[in-house]
Amino acid sequence: MSRHVLILGGTTEARCLATGLAARPGVRVTTSLAGRVTRPGVLDGEVRVGGFGGAEGLAEWLRTHHVDALVDATHPFAESITANAARAARATGVPAVVLRRPGWRPVPGDRWHDVPSLTVAADVLPRLGRRVLLTTGRLGLAAFAHLRDPHFVVRSVEPPEPPLPPDTHVLLARGPFGLADERDVLRTHRIEVLVTKDSGGAATAPKLTAARELGLPVIVVRRPELPPGVTAVADVAAVLGHLGFGGG
Repeated sequence: MSRHVLILGGTTEARCLATGLAARPGVRVTTSLAGRVTRPGVLDGEVRVGGFGGAEGLAEWLRTHHVDALVDATHPFAESITANAARAARATGVPAVVLRRPGWRPVPGDRWHDVPSLTVAADVLPRLGRRVLLTTGRLGLAAFAHLRDPHFVVRSVEPPEPPLPPDTHVLLARGPFGLADERDVLRTHRIEVLVTKDSGGAATAPKLTAARELGLPVIVVRRPELPPGVTAVADVAAVLGHLGFGGG
């Protein structure tokens, strides 16, 4: 009898996990995407797109589709999805695990300013620089829309929707970006301060290295806390082991 694993995806780790599970005999894997990116790329296994309708809707989906295990491999800042997943797992008794890559840590030479939210980042920003590279995602731009003086360079996979800061230049690009790319962006646009979320992982870390090399301040928005009682692991191998598939 096959085991059905639902992955709440959208990250590189979710894609790797789907590949690892789909290659195993007797495993059915479904990856659920929020649908915010129009061209998400090819995924192994089955794919569904769109929301569930909150924790209750997700719980019903778990029951209806006979899900045996739930893996929350969403972005570390997908706070509401993670909360709904935890509630749905408790309601149905489906075993669940959260896959979260480790957060970034400063090294000598970094000029980091840790803040708890995008709102606080917008409060801190004006005193650190006027030319800003904003890499917090297109859905968080409203927190900066009231700032009229800074010039923002916003990098996004999809065109952002209003409200935007009045002085905004949009760079439509899909990562990952290498260190040479990040150096070029910072120098070409004469960036004075970088604003980013603590996404963690190596794929988006080169911008931090480039900022360190240029001596730029970096505003780092801390991750939200995970819901109480959830099991969290740091990599795909740990998820496979937790689900009883071994670490390979």
